[in-house]
Amino acid sequence: MKVILQYLLISFFALTLITCDTRKTEFITTKVVYQSENLIITQLSEHAFQHTSYLQTNDFGNVPCNGLIVRSKDETVIFDTPTQTISSDELIQWITVTTGCKINAIIPTHFHNDCLGGLNTFHEKGIPSYAYYKTIELAKENNFDVPQHSFSDSLILKVGNEEVLATFFGEGHTKDNIVGYFPDEQVLFGGCLIKEVDATKGYLGDANVTAWSPTVEKIKQEYPKIKIVVPGHGDPGDGKLLDYTIHLFKQEN
Repeated sequence: MKVILQYLLISFFALTLITCDTRKTEFITTKVVYQSENLIITQLSEHAFQHTSYLQTNDFGNVPCNGLIVRSKDETVIFDTPTQTISSDELIQWITVTTGCKINAIIPTHFHNDCLGGLNTFHEKGIPSYAYYKTIELAKENNFDVPQHSFSDSLILKVGNEEVLATFFGEGHTKDNIVGYFPDEQVLFGGCLIKEVDATKGYLGDANVTAWSPTVEKIKQEYPKIKIVVPGHGDPGDGKLLDYTIHLFKQEN
C-alpha cells in the first residue's frame, strides 16, 4: 500500500509540473491578478496581461471590453483604455503602484468608446497616447477624446528591452482598426477586428465586411507564429481566433 501511495504522489507531482509549465502545453494558462467591480486584470504569459472593463450598450447590454498590457523590465505599453474614468484610474494605479512600472504609452486600436473611453484619464497623468491617423480623424469627427500622436501604417515603441508594434493591415470592424503585437512572447492584441471563437458578427455600424476577412488573412501571414490572441471582446485563445474571424466574414466577400 505504501508503495502504491508513493507512486500516486509521484505521478500527481509530475502531472502538476507538466500542467503548470505553459511552455509544454498548447493551452493558455491564465491567472486573474486583480479584480474589482469595474476592472479585471488577467495574466496571459510572463509579461502580457489582459485588462477587461465594461461598457453599457443599447443593443448588447453590459459588454466586457478587453485591452492588453505588455511589460519588459519596469516599463509597460497598453493597448486600448478601459471604458471609463474609474476603471482607467484603477488600471493606472495597479501598474504604477502595485507593480511599480512606468506606462510608456497608451494606444487605442480604433475610435470607439471601448478603445479610448478613458483616454483623458491617461492624459491627465502625463501618459502619452499614440494612434493611427484615421483614428485621430474619426475621434475628432465624433467629438471623442483625441489621441496626441499619430502614425501612418505602423508604429514601433520600446518597452524595456523589447519592442511593441502597432500596425494597420486594412479595414474590417472599422476603417481605422489596428492590431498590436508583442514579438517577445508572440502575443497579438486583435481588438474588435478579431472575434472570439463562436462569437457573432457584433456591431457592424462602422464596418467594412467585404475587407474584413482579407485584412485578417494579412495578419495571419505576417505573424505565423502567434501563440496568444486577445480579441476586443471575449476569451483569449491562439491562432484559431484568426481562422474563425476569417471564416465568419468570408461569406460577405
